[in-house]
Amino acid sequence: MTAEFDEDRFNMAIRKFLKHVGVSSQREIENLVRRGEVKGGKLKLRMTLSAEGTPLKHEVEETVAL
Repeated sequence: MTAEFDEDRFNMAIRKFLKHVGVSSQREIENLVRRGEVKGGKLKLRMTLSAEGTPLKHEVEETVAL
């Protein structure tokens, strides 16, 4: 990190990004379920986070009951 790094501003930007991801992802999942495109009583979800130009690849998996 550089001397110019502002941790508070960085944390706020990350939180804003994650809020956008969460809200838009929930909307997409709800639309999928409402359209009846999910078969069975469970939906297996996977979210992959990457950052261009870095080796970051973070995956989170969860099964959600409908």
